[in-house]
Amino acid sequence: MKAIDWELAAVGGYYTAINFSKLFKNPQPPRFKKEGWFGKDTKHMGVDKLAHAYSTYIVSELLYHRLKNKTNDAPGIEWTAAALASGIMMWSEAFDSIEPDSGWSWEDVAMNTAGAGFSVLRNAVPGLDEKIDYRMMVKPNEDIYTISGQKHFEQQRYFFAIKPAGFKGMEDSPLRFTELHVGYHAKDFLYEDRDAGIEPKRHIFVGVGLNFNELLFKRSKSKTMRTVGEVTTYFQPPYSALHVNVTE
Repeated sequence: MKAIDWELAAVGGYYTAINFSKLFKNPQPPRFKKEGWFGKDTKHMGVDKLAHAYSTYIVSELLYHRLKNKTNDAPGIEWTAAALASGIMMWSEAFDSIEPDSGWSWEDVAMNTAGAGFSVLRNAVPGLDEKIDYRMMVKPNEDIYTISGQKHFEQQRYFFAIKPAGFKGMEDSPLRFTELHVGYHAKDFLYEDRDAGIEPKRHIFVGVGLNFNELLFKRSKSKTMRTVGEVTTYFQPPYSALHVNVTE
C-alpha cells in the first residue's frame, strides 16, 4: 500500500468527492435496500450492476498496474489491488446507505466483488489478459453522454471481448485485428417509458469488433501511444463494433 499511497489517495479522494454532497441532501440513518438483479421490475434492469462490476474492475486494474510498476511485479499484488479497490467501492456504497431513496445494496457489493475478482483472475493466470477483456461501450445520444440519472445507463453496453491475438497460432494472423464480443444492455426502462406503457427490454448480444490496441498501438515505439492502446482494452470506441441482439 505504501508503494501506491498517492494513487490510493487520489482514487479514494475521487469517490469521496463525488459522494460528499449526499451528506447534505436530507441524509437518513444508514440502512439496507434490496435492489434486485436484472429483472424488469428493477430500476436500471441490471445495467447498474454491471457498472458496479466495471468500476471496481477498472480501479483494481489501475492499482494493479501501478503496483506492478512500483514493486517490480511483486508476487500477490493482484490480490492487494483487488482488496483495495473493493474497500474503496464499499466506502462509496456507505454513502448510498444514507440517501433518502437508496440504501446499502448487497447486490452492488456482490458485483463489486465480481469485478475485483475478474481483475485478479485476469492478472494471475498467465496470458489471460491477452485473451479476454471486460469493456464498456457508450452509445451517444442527443447529449453525447448523459452524466447522471437513468439515461446514461441506457447508453452503456458491457461485454467481454475475446481476442484471437492472445491465442497461440493466431497472434500473427489477420484475425488478431478482430474480436468476439458477448455482452448485455437494456433500454426502454426510463420512468417516462414505463409511464407511457412501453415494456422494458433486456438484450444479450454477440458481435465482432476491432482490436484497436493490436491494430494501431501495441507495436508503437511511443510510450504515449501504447498507453492510449491500453485504454482501448477497457473502453470500446462507439460505432467500432457490430452487435446483434440474441434475446428480445
